[in-house]
Amino acid sequence: MDFYQKEAQVVIDELKSNEELGLSTAEVEARILRYGKNIFTPKEKGNIFEKIFDSLKEPLIVILLISGLISLAMGHIADGIGIFVAVLIATSIAIIQEGKSDKAFEALSKLSEDVHVKAVRDGKIAYIAQSDLTIGDIIHLETGDKVPADARVVHSSSLGIDESMLTGEPEAASKNSAKIERENCPLAERKNMLYSGTMVLEGRVVGIVTYIGDETEMGKIANELKSEETSQTPLQQKLADLGKRISIIGSIAAAAIFLFELFTMYRHGILVLDNISAALPGIKDAFVTSVALIVAAVPEGLPTMVAITLAFNMQKMAKNNALVRKLIACETIGSVNVICSDKTGTLTENRMTVMDVWCDGLDVPIDKIPCDVMLQNFCLNSTADISKKDDKYEFLGNPTECSLLVCADKNNINYLHYRKEFSEPVADYNFTSARKMMSTAYQRDNGFRLYTKGSPEKVLNICNRILYNGTIIPMTQEHKTAIEESIKQLQDKARRVLGFAYNDFTDEPQWEDIYNVEKDLIYTGFIGIEDPLRSDVKEAIDHCRQAGITVKILTGDNINTARAIANQLGIVKKDSLVLEVTDIDEMSDQELKSKLDKIVVIARSNPTAKMRVVKLLKENNNSVVVTGDGINDAPALKAADVGVAMGIAGTEVSKEAADIVLLDDSFSTIVQAIKWGRGIYENFQRFIQFQLTVNVVAFVTVIAAELLGFKMPFTTLQLLWVNIIMDGPPALTLGLEPPREHLLEKQPIRRNASIVTKDMLFKILTNGLFIVTALLMLMETEVLGGTDAQQSTIVFTSFVLFQLWNAFNSREFGVASIFPNLLRNKVMVGVVFLTFLVQILVTQFGGDVFKTVPLEFDLWMKIIGFTFSVVIFGELLKLLTRAFRGMFSKDV
Repeated sequence: MDFYQKEAQVVIDELKSNEELGLSTAEVEARILRYGKNIFTPKEKGNIFEKIFDSLKEPLIVILLISGLISLAMGHIADGIGIFVAVLIATSIAIIQEGKSDKAFEALSKLSEDVHVKAVRDGKIAYIAQSDLTIGDIIHLETGDKVPADARVVHSSSLGIDESMLTGEPEAASKNSAKIERENCPLAERKNMLYSGTMVLEGRVVGIVTYIGDETEMGKIANELKSEETSQTPLQQKLADLGKRISIIGSIAAAAIFLFELFTMYRHGILVLDNISAALPGIKDAFVTSVALIVAAVPEGLPTMVAITLAFNMQKMAKNNALVRKLIACETIGSVNVICSDKTGTLTENRMTVMDVWCDGLDVPIDKIPCDVMLQNFCLNSTADISKKDDKYEFLGNPTECSLLVCADKNNINYLHYRKEFSEPVADYNFTSARKMMSTAYQRDNGFRLYTKGSPEKVLNICNRILYNGTIIPMTQEHKTAIEESIKQLQDKARRVLGFAYNDFTDEPQWEDIYNVEKDLIYTGFIGIEDPLRSDVKEAIDHCRQAGITVKILTGDNINTARAIANQLGIVKKDSLVLEVTDIDEMSDQELKSKLDKIVVIARSNPTAKMRVVKLLKENNNSVVVTGDGINDAPALKAADVGVAMGIAGTEVSKEAADIVLLDDSFSTIVQAIKWGRGIYENFQRFIQFQLTVNVVAFVTVIAAELLGFKMPFTTLQLLWVNIIMDGPPALTLGLEPPREHLLEKQPIRRNASIVTKDMLFKILTNGLFIVTALLMLMETEVLGGTDAQQSTIVFTSFVLFQLWNAFNSREFGVASIFPNLLRNKVMVGVVFLTFLVQILVTQFGGDVFKTVPLEFDLWMKIIGFTFSVVIFGELLKLLTRAFRGMFSKDV
């Protein structure tokens, strides 16, 4: 049986404590030894070597390391060192950038000091460090105190607790000491329990500590975060799959070339079983060629390009108020197709606000309330306070009462002036669950005045008069019916409605007789309060819809409020499901998975339910973003493909669990981050399309040359050189392409979709085969002229220039021409030109190393014009495709 199901005194006896004496010093020391300190067990932080090891486990990195070792073993020291340098650059960038982000996050996070709390020790109330509290301690808390541990309420007075970080409920939770009979009572409904990390908004309480440290509700969430393993992101899965395919295809092709070389040697009588030693030089050359092809097949620039691109975009996103804590999240957020959002503080402002006012018989603007007595009720029948800085209000106390003070301020009423003028109340009646009202009485010059506010139905029932058109008149049934209808309209919009009334007394009544005081009042009106949507959310949701992204609301709030918010956002359709957590708890995983597409709201959600929904969405091949700001959001934030926390309103636990922290708490910043992420993904595709074209040309040219009887078109070093420079600056600059404007009009990439699309494959094959055909033609016909000694150099140089021109083809997808955006990436244009100059130097002066001979100026011009044909070919292919599609669409 849980503590909330037992009487307070039974809990005290069971925990061997005493309300008046508390625990003795000796008993405290014994319990600390038994139960430990009231702190969370910290998660072990990985050291730099673990981070390096994790980076080296990426499949492409593993392939590169093997290739580097083989190169060193074959005596190709420069090639091996070059590969290891590429690996070093890739891993270093990732580790350094994530380290920088961690430091930025630490600067953003507020270090929580160990606060002190009132506790009874040895029969005296003393201030005790929160970490020194133990099970059985009797604690005393009041307005403004933070609850230091989970505790059972013993006594309370007008107690209101802010539990929004755990439950998602923006309104203060009323607490009392009565035991609860219900088993498995939801956390949000345990009215006699206090939870670590929550805040006392009003009233006082005496409690007994029942759980500390890791055993508290907050501690359980912290432990879930520690144990939750982060799965691979969609990009990591796709790059791993690509790496495996490249390694398999490259190895098979290289082995085939090696065996073909051996067969050729055998056919020509060079390879004789009786005299293997004579064939060893040829076998070694064949093996070196095969290794060179494997190295050429592996895009060793890919890990470096990924790291540099992500690091570059991390800085860009930080300038746009999205602090990226994990490098890979820069891209992953672009792949999402589902956003599971918390409501309070994420979609809404987490700030109760007066939205509607009815008084003096009329609906009136919230900043032009004509009824002074109602404004007095706002200010005087309240224990809350507010402060204002830079046109922003800070709430101190009950959020509902604070919203009334803000409304008064908008009517140019300073509530402090009222309180000073009216002095101290002569009587006050706190809110109770039975009465559902609160009242405060003040002495006036001509008698006494009572102000009452509370449940609109309850207040209406104790009124027999009404303030109407500035006159107090008897309340009729017609008045009541009209008022009840107006109230219902607000409640249907999920407004929280409060009714207001007052009464004047000439003679001082018997204040202790509350039921005779709170009767025959004058009804002044009612207000509608809600936690309003953030100003940018509606537009951001519209962008999400346009981008093919589904938004689901997972909130701890009640179902009516959640449904109203979902309707305001326009995410509820005819066949949509709006459910409570109890509805999905009764479903099997299979049943829930089948309904997830239609579910748009899950109310009264809890951490376990959020985790389950995220897990099942991912099993359905969705890429999921979870947004939130509370502690209860943290496990789901970590389980998602990308967790997005609020930097201003978010708790430290939620920010620690997130991949991205929004510095402005703006939902629209997520949309911009998605646009950047989609741009990054396209840049990876540009690089892969370009690099795989290089690989296809190298493979097919070498194989075709062997089959057609040409001599080996490239030396091993030439192949490695092409691989290095094509994996180098020209390819890396493809990662700097600015995001295209159409990205938010596209549907998201499916989680299980290949990173190499049909369009990319078509261009890789067509452009690659075009280049191979042109190179074979050069080998066969010597069409560009030049001496016999220059032919191999012409083929080698043409191969390089074909790839440089083809880098421009790789900048656009589909049938878009390369020319409109040609100068948007000026860095790439400059780098391609510089690479061309380096190739001139290699060709003209690197003969001893690269087996080249110098070429005349006219030959260079011919080669430039000849290789530019790949751009013309690409543009003609797009033109024909556009024309064909146009004809097809007309026929349809």
